[in-house]
Amino acid sequence: MLTLLSTLVSFLMGGLPKILDLFQDRADKSHELKLAQMQTERELQLAAAGYVAQQQIEAIKLDEIKTQTEADTRQTLIGAQQAEMSAIYAHDTSLNEGTSQWMKDLRASVRPVITYGFFFLLVGIDGVLAYKGISSGVDFNALADQLWDNETQALFASIIAFHFGGRAFGK
Repeated sequence: MLTLLSTLVSFLMGGLPKILDLFQDRADKSHELKLAQMQTERELQLAAAGYVAQQQIEAIKLDEIKTQTEADTRQTLIGAQQAEMSAIYAHDTSLNEGTSQWMKDLRASVRPVITYGFFFLLVGIDGVLAYKGISSGVDFNALADQLWDNETQALFASIIAFHFGGRAFGK
């Protein structure tokens, strides 16, 4: 019995550390697995954040390209308008070659005369209508609304803009 007891004690003494090592190894592997999972989740989160940041960078670059394209288009349009105005001025100049000063002056006065004519026509019609309205006893505010309506404002604005607007900058 003593030998059996000593064999059992020696087995427990020799096998117990191995059993403890087995539990320790399982605990270590479980801990490493949890750390690996946490690291993988963190890397996925960083990758997702990096992807979002990359998407934002790409969106900014796309906006820059769109803005540059619009600016280039506008610059091309301005260049085309300048070329058209230069061609018109060159054509006007070529029409004056070999003509008398009287004809040059008459040709140059066409646009201003038409502009002044429409302006005075507008003022004349509005003046007559205002006189008729006031003499008939129409309320001034109602009369003003009738004489200076949206269509009249647009007509007057287009005449003034044509004569004094972009033409001054083109010269």
